[in-house]
Amino acid sequence: MRSSVLGLVKASHPEPAAAVTVVAGLLATGVGHRPAGIATVVLTVLASQLAVGWSNDALDARRDAMVGRTDKPVVTGVVRRRTLAYAAVAAAVATPLLALAAGGAAAACVALGLVSALLYNWPLKSTPVSVLPYAISFGALPAFVVLALPGAPLPPVWLVAAAASLGAGAHFANVLPDLADDARTGVRGLPHRLGPAGSRLAAAGLLLAATVILVVGPPGPPSWAGLSAIAVAALVPALGWYAGRVAVRSGGRPVAPFRAMLVVALVDVVLLVANGRVV
Repeated sequence: MRSSVLGLVKASHPEPAAAVTVVAGLLATGVGHRPAGIATVVLTVLASQLAVGWSNDALDARRDAMVGRTDKPVVTGVVRRRTLAYAAVAAAVATPLLALAAGGAAAACVALGLVSALLYNWPLKSTPVSVLPYAISFGALPAFVVLALPGAPLPPVWLVAAAASLGAGAHFANVLPDLADDARTGVRGLPHRLGPAGSRLAAAGLLLAATVILVVGPPGPPSWAGLSAIAVAALVPALGWYAGRVAVRSGGRPVAPFRAMLVVALVDVVLLVANGRVV
């Protein structure tokens, strides 16, 4: 029983699930939610992340076994594929029910984000529009947090657009390390069609766009800190690309470009949380 529970935790993609949930909680605090509202946001987003993670591992079980993904609990037999599927359905049903405590508009918004993410897991992951669910689901996150406020103000367009750009950029950055394994198992999403160089450019461009929107979108003139963030978003990917080329020439793995994208994504998340206070 204990091993199954640990397997469920590991199969939920705990790191990104925790990161997205924490960001949602911080954003909820920033836009003015009271403790009960923050709890509703956190529990709803956590349920949606569990549904997406568990369904992903359940659907990808055969592919993960083909490429020897021993880090996946379903591959090593720690948790059964059927168990993951049942858990994913339960979490998916719980997500809009939890959100109903914040109102119908908030529940509809979070349901849209969840359905979009589940459609990425199947069947959109291997299509030219694989980036679309990331843009929709990430854009829906701050919209849900704002709509969950008492009085339900409309979420600012710049906030939703920045989150959508961040999500789209994260898609390209996230796929970069797995391009070879995905090719072996027939996954042909947009990053695979663009290739490593095209995906790096797309990730860098989208993350830079998210940074710019977060800096110039809120009312008032951009701060020096914001302008510095734009400079970081422009320079860090270029430095990462150069370091990656040096690593390849030395016979190493080109991990620097991926890490550079993570740095820019972290900057964007900080801006997202900080600038959400203007809502």
